[in-house]
Amino acid sequence: MMRNNSLLSRIGSKSRWIALIYRIFVYVILIDLAFVFLYPFIYMITTSLKQPADLMDFTIKWIPTSLAWENFYYGMAGLEYWPHFNNSALISVLSVVGQVLSCSFVAYGFARIKFPGREALFVLCMFTMIIPPQTIIVPLFIQYKTMGWLDSMLPLVVPAFFANGLRGALFIFIFRQLFRGLPWELEDAARVDGCGSFKVYWKIIMPLTPPAIVVTTLLSLVWHWNDFFEPSIFLTSEEKFTLPMMLPRLYQSLDTLTGSSFEVFSLPVVMAATFFALVPMLLVYLFLQRYFIQGVERSGLVE
Repeated sequence: MMRNNSLLSRIGSKSRWIALIYRIFVYVILIDLAFVFLYPFIYMITTSLKQPADLMDFTIKWIPTSLAWENFYYGMAGLEYWPHFNNSALISVLSVVGQVLSCSFVAYGFARIKFPGREALFVLCMFTMIIPPQTIIVPLFIQYKTMGWLDSMLPLVVPAFFANGLRGALFIFIFRQLFRGLPWELEDAARVDGCGSFKVYWKIIMPLTPPAIVVTTLLSLVWHWNDFFEPSIFLTSEEKFTLPMMLPRLYQSLDTLTGSSFEVFSLPVVMAATFFALVPMLLVYLFLQRYFIQGVERSGLVE
């Protein structure tokens, strides 16, 4: 009996060591992968705090000799931050509202209403996901010019209210996946009480889908905020530019601000300006991270 207990103790100790080694190995792999994704952000922060001379010193990699906080002042001034922040926020928020409402409504039709050609129409809708926007930008430009929408936010916002805009088909797919898993008994009971399709969608279905709403809201917000291509095509007046559109104009903006060639301008100021352009989305993600992960797990994006 004593020998058996000793044998079991050794086996248990060996198993604990194997589990500990395995856990350390997993943590090392995860830290390496995390560093790969965090490296650009870490580089941006450390470079934005450097003096121009630090960039020429090969002995300085991460930690600058002194913190150059003035880079953030020049970065914000070069972006003309608050007016263009308001432009980005207005376009992004309106587009998010439009896509959440319209894409969920279209997805409800694909998921809960039977009509001829439903599957073929859904496949055609999903096909739009693989069409690069660059291939249709010329006819869109001609169309919006004919409608008198150029140099306004209408080409960027109005399509979102018609289940289009950036990645609209993806959001339709997300909502449809979640709608298909809802019990039909709730909808049948609502129809017995006299609810029509729209009232069922608004009063019964939508309150049950916060995971999909959170996922589409965050993804749509980030993609519209960071979009550079379409705003650069449809907006021509600088006062209507978004923050990403102002990044390539830092040199010109700072030269105008100082009245001469801006000699202090350098890579650290570029990194500081980039940080200001990204920080609103970082804050939004930090607040919604938990809900976003839960939404991804429950919205049909992962099995």
